[in-house]
Amino acid sequence: MGTILLKHATLKGKQKDILIKGNRIAVIADSIPVRAAREIDCTGKSVIPGLINMHTHSAMSLLRGVSEDVPLTEWLNKIWSIEKHLQKEYVYWGARLAILEMIKTGTTCFLDMYWMSPQVAQAVEEMGIRGVLTYVFLDNYDTEKAEKQKSECIRIHGYSKQWHKRCKFGVSIHADYTVSPHTMVWASGFAKEKGLLINTHISETEKEVLADKEKHGKTPVAFYDSLGILDSNVIAAHALWLEDEDIEIFAKRGVTAVHNVNSNLKLGSGCRFRYGDLKSAGVNVCLGTDGAASSNNLDMRESMKTMSLLQKGWTGDTTILPLNELMDVATVNGARALDLDTGRIEEGALADLVLVETRSEAFIPNINFESNFIYSANSSCIDTVICDGNILMEGGKVAGEEQLLEKADEMAWKLINAT
Repeated sequence: MGTILLKHATLKGKQKDILIKGNRIAVIADSIPVRAAREIDCTGKSVIPGLINMHTHSAMSLLRGVSEDVPLTEWLNKIWSIEKHLQKEYVYWGARLAILEMIKTGTTCFLDMYWMSPQVAQAVEEMGIRGVLTYVFLDNYDTEKAEKQKSECIRIHGYSKQWHKRCKFGVSIHADYTVSPHTMVWASGFAKEKGLLINTHISETEKEVLADKEKHGKTPVAFYDSLGILDSNVIAAHALWLEDEDIEIFAKRGVTAVHNVNSNLKLGSGCRFRYGDLKSAGVNVCLGTDGAASSNNLDMRESMKTMSLLQKGWTGDTTILPLNELMDVATVNGARALDLDTGRIEEGALADLVLVETRSEAFIPNINFESNFIYSANSSCIDTVICDGNILMEGGKVAGEEQLLEKADEMAWKLINAT
């Protein structure tokens, strides 16, 4: 790795030079009079941390639009009927398509819950982004399938030690309605023993909560907790239908909650994500797009806008989610949950940066950059993306994107027609 010098970048309203050495931010100053291997004139551009997508299913990008205007259960059945035909090449190209979209919309790191993680890891390594890639447990209460998944998880975990340092391995428990309690406990124990993150869907719909109360006499959160699963290594996706006791459990155990606002709205799962109560309890709250088969895109900036407007709308409180907090939800909060030294622009932090072009109608007048970025602009304002000290996109273009799109389109139709 060499050096990159960002000249005349706007950082929090002030013009700064930023020197990147290797994969770290080395110096931030009014002027840095050094020669670098690469110098970028950032006049008219603001710099923000790379966005962190805390919940997605990357290769579902190939299934964009296949199931529309249906509730979650029907949507899942349609998706699962297609996923029976997944092959490694589909997952690889679907992941590359997802990563391309994430790069072009300013995301530099994502937490993935999908099949065939070695193929996703290959895509991550080749395209330069960061990924926490999880092995997914979904045994449908089938003992034979559960044993097979345990063996496969152990094997892929061992193999993951060869992955690039930008890839981390984790474990996913799909949900308590698709994974047997025995398997849930095993997966949790394995993750804790190996120091891995656990990702899970929890309390996504009211139907799920009511079913758990009838079956277990507890909410999904309380049921997970009774199994000893909830801990500071748990990332809880959706967490939409939470009761007061659930929030207390999250806070006590150090669980991270991830809002997937666009997907929740589109599938009719609900709109009252309890951000204010979670924040007051000290719960770390992050943001995710969910997969492109339910949210239809992986655009974190768009999800930020929807989250903000919806919080103000359903609570009636315009102060509940200030812009600076929303930026943290989409950046440093995710970095904290994933134990990554990124999500902020400071000397010594990992060099995961995004340059936003502000010479456009969406930023005039540029009284409040964060307001313009979240409420006024769209993601075409993302000009340059740097991850781990490498330039992944410049001038809105990613090298080889045309060929990637052509191949991904071919793979999508092969998968869809296989059904």
